[in-house]
Amino acid sequence: MSVQISASDVNKLRQQTGAGMMDCKKALVEANGDFEAAVDYLRKKGAKVAASRQDRDSNEGVIIAKAAANGKSGIVVEVNCETDFVAKNADFVAFAESVADVALANNPATLEDLKALEIGGVKIADLLIDQTGKIGEKIEVSKYETISAEKVVAYIHANYRLGVLVGLSADVAGVEEAGKDVAMQIAAMNPIAIDKDGVDAHTIEREIAIAKEQIMAEGKPAEMAEKIAAGKLNKFFKETTLLNQEFVKDNSKSIAQFLDSVAKGLTVTAFKRVQLGA
Repeated sequence: MSVQISASDVNKLRQQTGAGMMDCKKALVEANGDFEAAVDYLRKKGAKVAASRQDRDSNEGVIIAKAAANGKSGIVVEVNCETDFVAKNADFVAFAESVADVALANNPATLEDLKALEIGGVKIADLLIDQTGKIGEKIEVSKYETISAEKVVAYIHANYRLGVLVGLSADVAGVEEAGKDVAMQIAAMNPIAIDKDGVDAHTIEREIAIAKEQIMAEGKPAEMAEKIAAGKLNKFFKETTLLNQEFVKDNSKSIAQFLDSVAKGLTVTAFKRVQLGA
């Protein structure tokens, strides 16, 4: 004998799972009114949808960057979907925010550790399957980064498409605003390291080799090539390392000089830049 499914039952399941009205009604019918079985039905449907979407590209989504209330740590996560339409949906953004909140509260060591954490008693890995079933697009958390410092500032740029964390050496007057300025610099200029000491040897060797080849091609002698290549390398450091870059807001100063003007000796100790799909 079939059980009558009321609108209030459907609405209750919808509130509980976030699934659509028709999916909730079908689940309750299939489960003969049993709520627990209906939830299981919806989750199995989500798993099937997720399995069918695994070969799809999920290059859209949002980047969420957050700093802890005490300013000593921060996280940035990338939560992906397939279309820009879903990425702009308030419920999807709220889900990404909830993942970021859990990451910030628990400071997991890796992305897999993050997916093993729970929101509302359900593992994030399972919630991703649920979201895939609910939305009908492949939903994934693809990146997770964290830093710790005396002062961490978080910045989200371009409507959730890019997130930056900046770690500064001291928590002093004006550091929050300065950190935001440096974060915007990182968003705009995409430095490869804090300073030249952070640039890996392979990159340096490649830049020197390219510079020498260019100089030799111009017909200059080999002994001149060494000196000119060194100059080109210094220019490379100035353009691509954060502390040596010209400050976008005031190009009469480098970032190092700008920070020193905020507080003597203030500097950047770490940064992370995560761009959607990059």
